Amino acid sequence: MAHTYRLVKQAKMIKTDDFSSVFNFRKRISSLHLAMHYQPNIYLRARIGLVIGKKTSKLAVSRNYMRRVLRELFRLNQHEIAPVDLVIRVQKKFGKVEFSQIKQEFNSLIIKLNQRVSERLPNNIQNIDSGI
Repeated sequence: MAHTYRLVKQAKMIKTDDFSSVFNFRKRISSLHLAMHYQPNIYLRARIGLVIGKKTSKLAVSRNYMRRVLRELFRLNQHEIAPVDLVIRVQKKFGKVEFSQIKQEFNSLIIKLNQRVSERLPNNIQNIDSGI
């Protein structure tokens, strides 16, 4: 089946309650620049929420750049991510120079996330996902 790479509205977390429930679930993986908080969801797709505070970067231009980069990385990899609510929090500022490093960190965190989530899924859900 061919995948479309659109980032649909249903793939974005907007409500404060959604963010709160993910943070309260207390599952997290992190790297130098990024921290991913996650919670398995009932939907068939991953959903993303981004948190980039003023502590990370005082300039809105920088925060918006980081937001665009992370949204684009999620959009391109959304079909490879397990069905989770994912809140990505930027821990350290990055710019255009660090793009390749951020891309590498993002991909390694997604691999680690998928491994952790697949360990916790019941067998019947894994079989449905694999098409069996």
